This record gives sequence, C-alpha cells and structure tokens, in this order.
Amino acid sequence: MSTSVVSASIQLSDGTTVDLFDASMTESTATTVTQELKTSTTYAVAATSVGTFADGKSIMAFTSPITGSNNILYAYLARRGEILSILPIATRGVISQPSLPFRPVVLQAGDTIQVCAMATATRGSAYQCITNAGVHAIFAGLDASGNVDLTHILSGQGIGSSLTGQQIVKHFANQRASSAALNISGNGVYVLNDRGLPAGACVMSVTANQQIECNNMGTALIGLNFVARVSSSA
Repeated sequence: MSTSVVSASIQLSDGTTVDLFDASMTESTATTVTQELKTSTTYAVAATSVGTFADGKSIMAFTSPITGSNNILYAYLARRGEILSILPIATRGVISQPSLPFRPVVLQAGDTIQVCAMATATRGSAYQCITNAGVHAIFAGLDASGNVDLTHILSGQGIGSSLTGQQIVKHFANQRASSAALNISGNGVYVLNDRGLPAGACVMSVTANQQIECNNMGTALIGLNFVARVSSSA
C-alpha cells in the first residue's frame, strides 16, 4: 500500500514544542480508517502518543497543523474512542500561518491524534463541525458522480441522527481529490432539512490549494432527518 509523510508541531502550556512525525503513514481507500500520529524520534526517545508524552499539559497552538505530503482528509484528537476535538489540517508546502486549537484541552494519558490519509487515486469529502453543546463531529464519504450523503466517521450515522437539536457554530469542509481541482458540481457541503431543502452550507476547499480555515457562516440547527450532502462531479 502507498504511504504518506505526515507531521505536525504543537506548542504546549509549559512553553515546550512537540514535533510529531510519521515518515510512512499508510494511506487508505476508506474514509473511516485512521492512523495514529506520534512524537518524532528525532526529538524524543521513542514514538509516543501525544497524551502520554504531554500528560497534564494543554495544547496552546499548532505551530504547524497536521500536514501530509498527499492530501489529508481529516484529523482529530481522540479520547476513549471518541472525537474530543477536530484538528487543523494542511498539505505540505501550502501553509501560511499557525493554527489555534478548536477547543481548550488538557491532555491525558491515552489521548491520541488520529489521521485519515487518503490514497492518491481516492476521492473523499469531509465536513467537520462544532456544535453549541461542545460536540466535535466529522462526517465523510467517498465521492461518486451525483449526490453523496456524508456519515459520521465513527457511528456511520447521518448528521441528523448524530446531532439532533444541536446548533452548528463552526465548521469547515474539504475534499481529498486525485488532483488539486475540486471535484464537485455544487457549492460545497449543503445541510438539507427533512424536506430536502438547504438549511445550511459550508464552502469546500482542497488543501493542496490553500490552508483551510474554520468559519461560522451558513451554520444550521440540526433536525432528526437532516443530511450533509455533497454533489460530486464525474
């Protein structure tokens, strides 16, 4: 299987900087498969999970976001098998500035950084959002010609079943394409209500073109039968 070079740099609450690095992270053809990004052995004795390495410390900034040699679909901080926080992502060489964490987190032993690195020929889309209840969620799917309803990367449920009654307050969307071109026929991700009408929207980017920023425009109050949809081109 193909691999990707994945790295990141984080600044901790005690003023120290942690280098994270994987020279050969296995790429996936599925949007639900992730690999752990650990500390670099260049500046640490062993490759270690971030929670174990920095137990009791807080992430103050990503001086370099989660970065891949090929497009990364998403990344998140995991705690006890759940998404604790979505994380900033980028493509190597296409970074303009550091990123702040999307929530204050005191790291615990067992916390891990999970990364979905997509295979070069695989097309996938991801919608990453934060709600007024403090829930961080990622919805993803493989692109095909036509409409693709994104599902939660852990539960497999749609956005309506996952976030019923919650208001999205921040979000961003990106596509892992086989080239730098965006392979959609619509305008990004639409959150559709139970009548199939747009209740919210999020612009979509390709990290090979620009560094993605979280935004608070086009957010929606989620109902039970809502879906997050991407209209993909052939």
